[in-house]
Amino acid sequence: MTSAEGILEAATGTEGRLYRAACPECRARFELSAEALRLAIGGSRKTTFYSFTCPECGASVRKPAGERIVELLTAGGVSTLRLHSAL
Repeated sequence: MTSAEGILEAATGTEGRLYRAACPECRARFELSAEALRLAIGGSRKTTFYSFTCPECGASVRKPAGERIVELLTAGGVSTLRLHSAL
């Protein structure tokens, strides 16, 4: 997966809530539904991220998710995985 900084914005479309995203590999910009995104919440900023597959080039993309992004994605029904640290 590719890691890059990015901002995800929520928009309301005809198919429900859509999120604007960009691919760092092919630089395409597009809108994704909640079903196309995955959110992983870890114990730190390094382990909290969202991911998706670019619909243009097929690249697996992974981007950091700050508090605002986590709020937007969870409110929009994005599938969320909570990561636990090993003890």
